[in-house]
This record gives sequence, structure tokens and C-alpha cells, in this order.
Amino acid sequence: MKALRNALIAILAAMPAAAMAQDPAAGQGMGVYGNVIFFAGFILIFYLLIWRPQSKRAKEHKALMAGLGKGDEVVTSGGIAGRITRVTDDFIVVEVADNVEVKVQKVAVATALPKGTLKDV
Repeated sequence: MKALRNALIAILAAMPAAAMAQDPAAGQGMGVYGNVIFFAGFILIFYLLIWRPQSKRAKEHKALMAGLGKGDEVVTSGGIAGRITRVTDDFIVVEVADNVEVKVQKVAVATALPKGTLKDV
């Protein structure tokens, strides 16, 4: 995301220099309204392709973390699958085997599995 932002800043910084380098007899181009429409379209495309999907994923993950409870079966971002035995504000305790428990941060939970999934594995 930072690389994209830095590229956008570099492009915008180079635009005045490119405008000054043009031959004055070449014409005016799009004009003020054309530039405004161009940049509005550019911002709209960024919103639809980057910002909106990212915020949607963040909302879904936040809802997942808020809905975690004892007995839920989860998979962490590291690939550990298990059943939640305890839940605190920032951490959960996941039972990965009989009498084997692992403390995991809530934000590390990638997905919640349907009940009974771990019995099949």
C-alpha cells in the first residue's frame, strides 16, 4: 500500500514539470474541467479497487474476533487448527490436541470452522 502511495505521489509531483515542458502552441489539452473529471475518476477507481475491499475485510475480521467463544473451532494465520478453551480480551487459548493448549492472539485467528470439522481431520 505504501509503495502504491509513493508511486502516486511521484506521479503527481512530476505533472507540473511535464506541463511546463510542453510546447505552448501544442494546445490546451483537457482544460480545468477535464483535469477535475480525470482526478475524480482516478480517486473513484482507487476507492472501488483498494479502499473499499480492504475496509470490508477489516470489518469482517473484527466481527470474527468479537464473535469468538469457548468451544469454537478456529484456524490461526500460522495454520494451527484447534478448539477454543478460554477467551480473554486480547488472547485465546486453543486446544490443538488432548491436553495440549496454545495461547494465541485474537488477531491471529484467520477463520472460524464449522462445528465438528476437527473430528474429520
